[in-house]
Amino acid sequence: MDKKPEKLVPEVRFKGFTDDWEQRKLSSIAHQTFGGGTPSKSNKQFWNGDFPWIQSSDLAEDTIRGVHPNKFITQNALQISAAKKIPKNSIAIVSRVGVGKVALIPFNYSTSQDFLSLSGLKINSQFATYSIHKIMKKTASQLQGTSIKGITKKDILNKAIIFPISGKEQVHISSLLKYVDYIISLQQRKLNQLKRLKRAMLQQLFVDKNCKQPILRFKNFNDNWEERKLSDIANYRNGKAHEQYIDMNGIYTVVNSKFISTNGKVKKFSNKPIELLKKGEIAFVLSDVPNGKALAKAYLIDSDNRYSLNQRIAGITPSSDINSYFLYILMNRNRYFLKFDDGVGQTNLSKKDIEEFKENYPLFDEQQKIANLFSKIQILITLQQNKLTQLTTLKKYLLQKLFI
Repeated sequence: MDKKPEKLVPEVRFKGFTDDWEQRKLSSIAHQTFGGGTPSKSNKQFWNGDFPWIQSSDLAEDTIRGVHPNKFITQNALQISAAKKIPKNSIAIVSRVGVGKVALIPFNYSTSQDFLSLSGLKINSQFATYSIHKIMKKTASQLQGTSIKGITKKDILNKAIIFPISGKEQVHISSLLKYVDYIISLQQRKLNQLKRLKRAMLQQLFVDKNCKQPILRFKNFNDNWEERKLSDIANYRNGKAHEQYIDMNGIYTVVNSKFISTNGKVKKFSNKPIELLKKGEIAFVLSDVPNGKALAKAYLIDSDNRYSLNQRIAGITPSSDINSYFLYILMNRNRYFLKFDDGVGQTNLSKKDIEEFKENYPLFDEQQKIANLFSKIQILITLQQNKLTQLTTLKKYLLQKLFI
């Protein structure tokens, strides 16, 4: 006996919808398709106009919202160059560099040649955009590690989209995801504001080489800050190799460059306490590839006898008149250390390089005030980042369960 064909339905549905979904090629749901084109950069009459011209970099990586064109062309460019006028509420799909980016554009626009745009959709445009975004993200993951840099118009239009026949169900799904995207956008904005606050406080509460007092100051502090070398205010030690002692069931966290550069998210363990770190000690990355993001990254140790210091990582122990968090803020990716990176060969900071590090320091009580403020700001940033991660995970779950 022939098996009964499986119903074409998602795992999770809104109440009241039971019909099978329909599968069709993208070519069959769009009334028109548009390629892109770039007006001649040397022809000034084509640029500095008021018509949005969109590039791949103008689209966000993981959301279909928030398209912000940075370039505008003239009406003349639309008439006599390769650029085309694409009607609003079309779906822009990146087909070359940046495959995976998709956006529903709420205004008339033109694009670079890295796009294919779908116009006059026969299904809810918001639903179609989310569905196509999911399809193109999967396509982008399949292209990784290959020499292929893009996908052809023909291949995009041959992609199958599966959608509910009911327009109401399409609207329910897209409205929920649109709301989640809106909340994600708000939370991202809050996170960016907190990061800007932290940068502003770094500029206002710390002094540069030529000043002895900061712009902003806590009440009752007015003494000049004093320039001191690191060798005068902290002890330095090198880590040791752990490679032969790595044990994922170990009780000690190995503090290496990956651990520090990911703020403790990527971990290796050991059962051998080779070079134990103490609470308040600063682990500091000494070595990284050219233009790397780990060089001079610092990590403040939060407990005794839990972490072991790996090779190519320095352990910095502040003296009693230096607040650990204050020194951590000063050292973390400081421009002094980054100047040793010539962008060509691997950078290796020496003990001398570290101990020659000069900065201005206030008295201990003022250090502590500043450190406490930055600690609170960092806690808020971490909480906000966790909220954003949770929302992103929720959206990923909905895309998996509400779509086929």
